[in-house]
Amino acid sequence: MTENLWRPEPSTGKVVVLAGIAPGFGATVASRFVHAGYRVAGLARSREFGGQLEAELSDQGGSYRHFACDVTEPGSVAGAIDTIARDLGIPNVLIYNPMKLIVKPFQDLAIDDFEAVWRVTCLGAAIAAQAVLPHMLDAGSGTIVLTGATASIKGSSRFASLASAKFALRGLAQSLAREYGPRGVHVVHTVLDGLIWGPQTTARFNADREKCLEPEAIAETYLQLVRQHRSAWTHEIDLRPSGEQF
Repeated sequence: MTENLWRPEPSTGKVVVLAGIAPGFGATVASRFVHAGYRVAGLARSREFGGQLEAELSDQGGSYRHFACDVTEPGSVAGAIDTIARDLGIPNVLIYNPMKLIVKPFQDLAIDDFEAVWRVTCLGAAIAAQAVLPHMLDAGSGTIVLTGATASIKGSSRFASLASAKFALRGLAQSLAREYGPRGVHVVHTVLDGLIWGPQTTARFNADREKCLEPEAIAETYLQLVRQHRSAWTHEIDLRPSGEQF
């Protein structure tokens, strides 16, 4: 599960909606915010891992609740956000991590798969943002962090589905920032330029840890982005291992 690397901080009274809970990156971001005093609501299709994480973080004195939710279905997301607002408090932060990765030559890529990648990677972010924005606008403040990748700025060979979806996610972030920044909502797009260390990366790519982004370091950056003063907001930030070429 997750390793407790942080000293617990007093409660902020604020609620983080974290879409994309899985071993590694998602769980680490959840743990970092819980230990920083936030109430974290995790969204994922699976209940099993989220339930384990809920029990673990509760044992550490933190506030984490897991909600089974399909981020590509507006009704599923709206229902989860309504329950979160009722039971935990209005969402102050949305962090959107989900993506679907299919690496294939373009002519071998089924159109249904192309659409599925876009639905998870970009459409889901739009659905989640629409669900939380009314709460943030009523409060006059909030933060939305949309997690991008190398594919957000570089369409590599055999990555047509992911690159097109991540480019769209970046455009969504820019549009939302310009529309809602003046109304108090901080919108951030993060370019995670490299593999993120974790069980999925190890299984799929047999990666060298020294060449990977550490999830704890990304989580710390996300926390600082959320804490930024509105007089000096970051809209886009890129993070990469020291040896990554760009």
